[in-house]
Amino acid sequence: MAIHTADLLDYLDGLLAPGQFKDYAPNGLQVEGTGTVSHLVAGVTASQALIDAAIERNADALLVHHGYFWRNESSPLVGIKKNRIKALLAHDINLIAYHLPLDCHEQLGNNAQLGQLMGWQSDAHMQSSGVTGLGLCATLQQACSGQQIQQQLSHVLGREALHIDASGTVIKRIGWCTGGAQGMIEQAVELGLDAYVSGEISESTVHIARENGIHYFAAGHHATERYGAKALAAHLQQALDITCEFVDIDSPA
Repeated sequence: MAIHTADLLDYLDGLLAPGQFKDYAPNGLQVEGTGTVSHLVAGVTASQALIDAAIERNADALLVHHGYFWRNESSPLVGIKKNRIKALLAHDINLIAYHLPLDCHEQLGNNAQLGQLMGWQSDAHMQSSGVTGLGLCATLQQACSGQQIQQQLSHVLGREALHIDASGTVIKRIGWCTGGAQGMIEQAVELGLDAYVSGEISESTVHIARENGIHYFAAGHHATERYGAKALAAHLQQALDITCEFVDIDSPA
């Protein structure tokens, strides 16, 4: 089966509600390709490797979390940006990207998906720059040590999670936000959480965690954000009767 590209975009906009977000890059269609889509490839970042994978699979559309045209980036289409866009245009592939909307969706979003994988039942939202749902909180069914959470994260994500230990603090309330959300640790402290998980870590995050007695886990930007695009692709295949597949281009970051 195939769907008109315009109808696919309308469906995605209705599902992910990008108009509710003041984002760092345009959400939706970023590079126009063919007018119909029968085969869609999804992934985390629109790298050259993912574009090449989409070309090999004869994809009509590439759906990602990290697309192009980020705020404050250089505008000229040169270097790797030129190579990437040239490849998309040459093969008539639509590039579709959703950033914050794919973080925040209550079922398919990166944060919701990480919670499901870890068995954390979200019961409250965190906020960042006025965006509700960018981070989530949960009460664990059974209190855990920091070592237990670190081991679980590492096992589930297939990547060694970095743990800043809050010695003597048992984890009952935990918060998380995938990707580069280490700055939200201060909100986690204000909310009285015992632990906070994000993808990346900054040098200052270590001291904030230690001095506030909160466990902090950096589980990898890519590792924590693989699951939204994967879940969205599976949803689209079922809802729209088009072929969708998730391609994971490994990244240690």
